[in-house]
Amino acid sequence: MNNHFERTGPLTELTSYPQWAQDMVADCESTKQSVMEHELWAMMRECTLGDVATTNFMVGIWPFIERFPGYMALNLLKTQYGRSAGDDKARRWLVRNIRVEQNHAEYWINWAEGAGIPRSTILHRKALHGTGGLAAWCEEISTHGTLAAGMIATNYAIEGVTGDWSQFVHDSVKYRESFEPSVRASSLRWLHLHAAYDDVHPWEALDIVCTLMGLEPAAGEIIHLTECVKRSYKSMCMLGDRCMQSRQAVNGFDEAAA
Repeated sequence: MNNHFERTGPLTELTSYPQWAQDMVADCESTKQSVMEHELWAMMRECTLGDVATTNFMVGIWPFIERFPGYMALNLLKTQYGRSAGDDKARRWLVRNIRVEQNHAEYWINWAEGAGIPRSTILHRKALHGTGGLAAWCEEISTHGTLAAGMIATNYAIEGVTGDWSQFVHDSVKYRESFEPSVRASSLRWLHLHAAYDDVHPWEALDIVCTLMGLEPAAGEIIHLTECVKRSYKSMCMLGDRCMQSRQAVNGFDEAAA
């Protein structure tokens, strides 16, 4: 039996992918929704998150933002030209998109500065304990995992759900107008780029992973990829939880002092 997968249907329709991939996405959906339903995004878009939680979020996720092209480079090192159709597709895609990512760290700092957080804070403040799990996980899987595992954890799972929560926040007129008009466009550029309605990067990553794995991977391989996706989502949730806990601690202190 030919195990080779070559997509023939539309890129952004799940039915274009092997049944195992459709089942994996369905299995991970509730975990993904736990990210999307996190109160952090709702409070951010309503401008009620507060300075402490906002700072902890911006600082806590910074190591991941700064290292994201590095994760892609680590996965690029796993490819070998001509070894397989999946390797060749991954190599072309990673080389092209590492360059796309090169300015995103600066855009993140611009967002933070627009929100009142100095550049020096982002670059030099130690992140709140417990917020570093996302960056540590992506570093681990990109360094030691297979090419498919590294890409599905970062380029599919995290980039995909980030596009969704970015869109949710960016859609808030109240949030956008909370930035001074003179810096609004530059401050919101990171959010705008990741909130693009037509972002195909996660779908392209899924296509590459399916090309690498074929139509019928071993059951253990599917379980591992599913666990990688869920761990990425859970790491994002944990970061959000710690930021919200820091906010509640400050509010509780203020209430007691009053």
